[in-house]
Amino acid sequence: MKLTRKMVLSRAKASELHNVRKLNCWGSRLTDISICREMPSLEVITLSVNSISTLEPVSRCRQLSELYLRKNRIPSLAELFYLKGLPRLRVLWLAENPCCGACPHLYRMTVLRNLPHLQKLDNQTVTEEEVSRALTEGEEVTAPSREDTRNGLPELPYALSTVDTAATETPQDPLSLRESEASSIQGQLSPKPPPRDRFPSFSQREAASSCRSRVSEGAAPAGGPLLPCPHVDATRWGLGDRDT
Repeated sequence: MKLTRKMVLSRAKASELHNVRKLNCWGSRLTDISICREMPSLEVITLSVNSISTLEPVSRCRQLSELYLRKNRIPSLAELFYLKGLPRLRVLWLAENPCCGACPHLYRMTVLRNLPHLQKLDNQTVTEEEVSRALTEGEEVTAPSREDTRNGLPELPYALSTVDTAATETPQDPLSLRESEASSIQGQLSPKPPPRDRFPSFSQREAASSCRSRVSEGAAPAGGPLLPCPHVDATRWGLGDRDT
């Protein structure tokens, strides 16, 4: 969704864009904030919980002092390049974006190296010690590349693998499960055969006793002669009287 002139003037209760100083667009499903280029007097803007992927439009807001961008789709810390020209920026909330990566320390050091005048980052006060360490432990950013495009939108510098924003923002669709996950679930729900130790094997003595019982009752296999059981005493069959 695109942030429009009408939306801005309505929320800021202003008559002209150049008069807007504070704007709250929290959770408005925004993807396009290009209209920010027309708000040079903007001082505080809240854009958290949207789908914004670039900070270029706010680079024109030279009076900006507070920028709230938690839970968006900023893909790379290279986007900080657009904030380096904002001399009054003191508060930045960028947490829960893909650009934060898997190393919180490197992320914080890189932000502070490029924006050393910040007083608060992600709702945590910035110390002088942090700013000093950022000079050696952080990374310098350059302008993000926008040469490759897809469907008219900027190409992301890397795949959004560090943070799955779809999973964190919306419940997972059961129909979108991978086949391997579905097979795993089916295997858990299918009845399993009981373990073999639940059916202890008969001992040889029990087997012999069973054979003697059948012999004494005159039991014989259907369709054939009575067969000797190997565990029955040979003398019961008269085999002990034969010549060897």
